[in-house]
Amino acid sequence: MAGKVFFSVSMSLDGFIAPESSEDLMGQQWMELQRWVFPLRFFRENLKLGEGGEEGRDNDIVRETFERTGASVMGKRMFDAGEKMWPEEAPFHTPVFVVTHEKRAPWERPGGTTFHFVNDGIETALDQAREAAGDRDVRIAGGGATILEYVNAGLVDEFSIALSPVLFGSGIRLFEGVDAARVALEPVRAEPSPRVTHLTYTVRER
Repeated sequence: MAGKVFFSVSMSLDGFIAPESSEDLMGQQWMELQRWVFPLRFFRENLKLGEGGEEGRDNDIVRETFERTGASVMGKRMFDAGEKMWPEEAPFHTPVFVVTHEKRAPWERPGGTTFHFVNDGIETALDQAREAAGDRDVRIAGGGATILEYVNAGLVDEFSIALSPVLFGSGIRLFEGVDAARVALEPVRAEPSPRVTHLTYTVRER
């Protein structure tokens, strides 16, 4: 049986998931947004940042998100930024399907990540990701515009937000341009932790 299609992101209290400019990724605001994840044991192990790290519910959620994911889909903007920042052994360890207009051969990285470049639309990318994922879930990794395309197309089953106690003021809003007339949400759970609040929703057609 096919798994779910989901996304999981960190979001500021005023609704932003990234700075407007990709040059500001890894800047102060973005680092504050993601601060909750850097000390976690699973995150540190996955990116080979060294031994040790915090355990607890935040760590469990990051590990569970990784383990449920059989393939990922992302947009070209996210890939371009990540290509510069990810270590040689990219942190996905599964196939990744990049929605792009560019024609490019698959790019295989150490550790099980292979990037496949899909230039005929989000549905084709998702079909390929579903096939690759088998009975595991497909994660729409980002960025914001790609997530929104999938939400508006009715192709997302569930999502989780790590609501971080920071304010951006400007940047890329998660739901800027959402088709609210056709998208309805059902709360699944809310889990506070010392650093963030984890919110999970299922998505259905209104």
